[in-house]
Amino acid sequence: MKNYPPFYDDIKNSDPELYDLITNTYDLVMKPGAIDIKTKMLILLAVDAFAGSSGVKAISEIAKKTGAGNNEIIEAIRIAYSVAGNRVLHTSAIVFSEM
Repeated sequence: MKNYPPFYDDIKNSDPELYDLITNTYDLVMKPGAIDIKTKMLILLAVDAFAGSSGVKAISEIAKKTGAGNNEIIEAIRIAYSVAGNRVLHTSAIVFSEM
């Protein structure tokens, strides 16, 4: 069973050719390789959380099915939070340097 994002179904119905393209890309990116699937799911979770996606709950559930524990999920979310916070600090650094 594939775990495509749920909105892919809408694309499948409207544009089957695009659906084939995006599912082939998703399959390429998410297949086991140098990075195992659990780690890929944790990266996906952190990136989605940073992006403000509504898919984080579903991704965390899939991550658990791939062997991720609660502590690993918490750390992935902490990483996303750190990146988001650093983004604000980096953008605002000019203010601090002029004080």
